[in-house]
Amino acid sequence: MFKALVMTKDADSGKASAAIEELNEDQLPDGEVTVAVDYSTVNYKDGLCLSAKGGGLVRNYPHVPGIDFAGTVEASSDDRYKSGDKVVLTGWRVGEAHWGGYAQKARVKADWLVPLPDGLDARQAMAVGTAGFTAMLAVMALEDHGLKPGQGPVLVTGAAGGVGSVATAILGHLGYEVAAVTGRPETGDYLKSLGATQIVPRNELNETVKRPLESENWAGCVDAVGGDMLARVLGQMKYGASVAAVGLAGGAALPATVIPFLLRGVNLLGIDSVMQPFENRKRAWQRIATDLSMDRLEAMVQPATLSDLPKLGADILAGQVKGRVVVDVNG
Repeated sequence: MFKALVMTKDADSGKASAAIEELNEDQLPDGEVTVAVDYSTVNYKDGLCLSAKGGGLVRNYPHVPGIDFAGTVEASSDDRYKSGDKVVLTGWRVGEAHWGGYAQKARVKADWLVPLPDGLDARQAMAVGTAGFTAMLAVMALEDHGLKPGQGPVLVTGAAGGVGSVATAILGHLGYEVAAVTGRPETGDYLKSLGATQIVPRNELNETVKRPLESENWAGCVDAVGGDMLARVLGQMKYGASVAAVGLAGGAALPATVIPFLLRGVNLLGIDSVMQPFENRKRAWQRIATDLSMDRLEAMVQPATLSDLPKLGADILAGQVKGRVVVDVNG
């Protein structure tokens, strides 16, 4: 038997609710690898899955949410993993269509796992989680398109959130100037502690302007906001610079023109973390282990247990979670 946070749906109201239950290992879904989970985390998608309607992501109940987890292999029918191996999982619609990490045990396909790299333990991996993994993918994409330190400030929008916090810390550790955008002035000192060299108030960028091009301000950008802010930022990028789009906190619409692409050669790079192939996942996690300061990572951690998750799910949807939540599923 093991503990899990289980979502069930009321037949009359159609609303889902969460409760900690004792489950039997036989109730776990099919998969080649059974993992003893040590830690999970809270991402925006987790907030949606924990909501009364499942955020449109959860189709079948009862359901165990948690799109990320890290732990130790207990049993494996796949030769790539053996008992005692340390592993991490993000994406693949785990926690949405497949039972996830808000439990002391999980069973998944071997293809979905990544060996935990040297220099990173399970708790640190979940301080990173999908948000930090996405941030690393964004930094890698910007570098693959020519970004180097010394070219000018790199903008990070939604900087106090999960993706933004880790992106700020990674870029700062790599020696970039980081301009952190936030609508919460009280997070300024926090962002500077992560490596931001400049704080940009959100209201300076969250309105579109008639001019398709403005001054060339940014050598690169990790954008977690989308919407009007992304449209505005595109017109402020340096010649040949790239924006890595990772989120849509400000909306899915993009009221932009093609002028920045045609006259400045700006690149808009889409970043998906869910279906990334194994080799790119492995590369990203290895980069995380070497290019993210563990001290800065620890500074953004908020500890939690399974019982805290319903409230934290609502908080992250309301934009009230700063940094990264690490869930001790055995706590």
